Amino acid sequence: MLNILLIYFIGKYFYQLAGKYKQNKWLYAILGVGSYYLGAIVIGGILVGLYVEFMTDSYIENYSKRTLGFILMPFGIGCAYLFHYLLEKRWRKTVDLVKDEIEDIGKTQEEN
Repeated sequence: MLNILLIYFIGKYFYQLAGKYKQNKWLYAILGVGSYYLGAIVIGGILVGLYVEFMTDSYIENYSKRTLGFILMPFGIGCAYLFHYLLEKRWRKTVDLVKDEIEDIGKTQEEN
């Protein structure tokens, strides 16, 4: 249940980010969720697997799916946050947001 909520909120934040910068909303929502899984399964899975194999006396099969899910969750969240940060940084430089010019009517150049 926690995983479903996490995926929903990650997709929601990427959807809002893409909407703010006039990009394809659904594409980046799916890419955001994909970045979570990339971080959790690929990066976290390799690191945790290597740690369990070489640093402990137990086997990876001894851990339950729930335990592994909680161990891998920070890797996924970190990867999704990093991807979100990099997209926002890139789009902030390249995309000019439209300024609401109605509020500037009647002001002089010095006030703008």
